[in-house]
Amino acid sequence: MENITYSADKNISAKELAYIFDEAGLERPTNDLSRMKSMIEHADVIVIARKDKKIIGVARALTDFRYCCYLSDLAVIKSYQKQGVGKKIVEKLQSFLGEEVSLLLISVPEAVDYYPKIGFDQIDRAFWIQRTK
Repeated sequence: MENITYSADKNISAKELAYIFDEAGLERPTNDLSRMKSMIEHADVIVIARKDKKIIGVARALTDFRYCCYLSDLAVIKSYQKQGVGKKIVEKLQSFLGEEVSLLLISVPEAVDYYPKIGFDQIDRAFWIQRTK
């Protein structure tokens, strides 16, 4: 798509992040802006997609920069979904991390079929303890 830029930076406000999550249809604590702010501050990498300076997508990740990276959020506002924006965000993240770092995530049920289309392999040996809040 034209006029879309991708950058690894944290130049996003809690309000903007909440807006992206809401517009992407992701269930996140968007009414708690202090929590949104903390999610930005404690992320190791944030990749932002902008069209004409407006944020249209974001990835938020936690990593050691040497072995693995957990992609905790990938969100693209609905009007830009299915246009390659999410894939480009992931490519930018991979480029930023380098070849030594594996990328992993937990998909929402609605997106399980999406991730193999952009290069992820599905595995069956993952485990988790769900948060209580």
